Amino acid sequence: MPENSICAKKRHPSDVLLYVAIYACAALSVALLVGIIAYVFVRGVSSVNWQFLTTVTSVLHGTVGIAGNILNTLYVIVLTMIIATPLGVGAAIYLNEYAKPGKLVSLIEFATETLAGIPSIIFGLFGMVFFGQTLGMGYSLITGSLTMVLMVLPLVTRNTQEALKTVPESYRSGAIGLGSGKWYMIRKILLPSAMPGIITGVILAIGRIVGESAALLFTAGSSGLLPKTIKDFFEKAGNSGGTLTIQLYLSASKGEFGVAFGIALVLLVIVLAINFGAKALAKRFDVNRRQG
Repeated sequence: MPENSICAKKRHPSDVLLYVAIYACAALSVALLVGIIAYVFVRGVSSVNWQFLTTVTSVLHGTVGIAGNILNTLYVIVLTMIIATPLGVGAAIYLNEYAKPGKLVSLIEFATETLAGIPSIIFGLFGMVFFGQTLGMGYSLITGSLTMVLMVLPLVTRNTQEALKTVPESYRSGAIGLGSGKWYMIRKILLPSAMPGIITGVILAIGRIVGESAALLFTAGSSGLLPKTIKDFFEKAGNSGGTLTIQLYLSASKGEFGVAFGIALVLLVIVLAINFGAKALAKRFDVNRRQG
């Protein structure tokens, strides 16, 4: 092997130190995650049982439960994503595939990035005044959901844009060259190819919804009651409803740390389940795209 070969060169001490620093940072990140999960599990596992998950807190019945809060959390997630996903994906398709580069596109992208950096409590204040008071929706799940749409829309839009940019240009030119229309090419070629990235953006948005408290405390309220009938379930969107994070805050502020850590454990399980499910779904789309 030649003496000046790259393989023959020895590692410098600075390279070894850099490798050690990189692996130490990675190990510290993993250790922090494992430590937080373990601590929350140890403190909260004693509070989590079937009654805790399937009942609501009631002084009359002597129960402590979060079933209503779980339902409210799922309600806000579904309402928010039903609105934010098509809007975000549609905006990304327009910006990436239809809009001509210029001041308008730059202004839209700047506005999107600015929205992503605004503190959540400001969104909550705006949602309370505009949706709650001006539009007369009051403290309700729909008010909280519309506020969350404003918060997660930039996340969905930017992630979808980046996912579309990763699709090779040859896919576009090849589809157009074979005679397909632009919308057909977007539906059949670009979106399936970019689907793993789009799903990642949607999951990040859901994660932000699950972990949000300040904005929802200002807009959705804190009620944790369960609907008694099907009619009550569909009318629940117009009523006050506290999510898991709001109930966690209220429990901690009252000194009920056992309940608070129990809710925290449920939140961690939900977030981990969403992330693992998203990875499996994105991998499945990626495999189908490669096979197709």
